[in-house]
Amino acid sequence: MNPFDDPDGVFVVLANDEDQHSLWPARFAVPDGWREVHPRADRATCLAWIETAWTDLRPRSLRTAGTAR
Repeated sequence: MNPFDDPDGVFVVLANDEDQHSLWPARFAVPDGWREVHPRADRATCLAWIETAWTDLRPRSLRTAGTAR
């Protein structure tokens, strides 16, 4: 089974410098360029957190470019 699809797995939520989020299996090291923004939890809890926290899917650079006029 793909570790990203494991319904019984333990996950964290990661974000990169562009504020893009990712569900990440907790057993794997955090890749370069990403940081943990939500602690270990079950898959459903992490996905629910992503849905509430990541409401603007545009990368940060595009969001801020639109306001710098």
